[in-house]
Amino acid sequence: MSVADLLPILRGLGWTVALTAGAFIIGAILGVPLLVARQSRLAPVRFLAMTLIQIIRAIPPILWLFIIFFGVGMTLLPISPFNAALAGLGLIAAANMAEIYRGALSSIHFGQWEASAALDLGRFWTVTDIVAPQAFRVALPSAASYLIGLMKETAVASTIGVTELAFQGNQLSQMTFRGLEVFAMVGLFYVLLSLPIAWLSRVADGYLQAKVAR
Repeated sequence: MSVADLLPILRGLGWTVALTAGAFIIGAILGVPLLVARQSRLAPVRFLAMTLIQIIRAIPPILWLFIIFFGVGMTLLPISPFNAALAGLGLIAAANMAEIYRGALSSIHFGQWEASAALDLGRFWTVTDIVAPQAFRVALPSAASYLIGLMKETAVASTIGVTELAFQGNQLSQMTFRGLEVFAMVGLFYVLLSLPIAWLSRVADGYLQAKVAR
């Protein structure tokens, strides 16, 4: 495969990274209010949040992209393919991250809240100094695994015209008639993208483990 053939693949790689990072950041941020609503003491709020999360997770990613791009984008609000993919994958990421957060919080023993109250620590300091570091460490492996999965899910963005890695690979294979070689290269790039995520997750987990243990 020549350097000229690799150029479109590398451009697609850039869009894949941008889409993955953007959707994950959106999900990590929006997952917090979803978690708060999911854990609310008000039953209607808790029910609505739980229902919303289940609906978002039940609908396939490709259908969300079609709803946003072809539905919303062509009838209500014009939107580019990349922004439609970012919105759709970010919405899905928010629902999944809320569940990851919830699972991490549920792993923290309630006795730690009681001990903090006995020491007269405010709720803010209890959350930031005691609960959050432990919960973050529990959530980190699941979040890293989801990030790798999200990176692979970005391939569905090619169906609405986002020129990411899978899209460029498909275009190149049709032009060169070397599908096996092209898609093997595309698969290799996905592997190379996932390795740093897994490595950083292990490093961060080791750091948090040492910090929480102190």
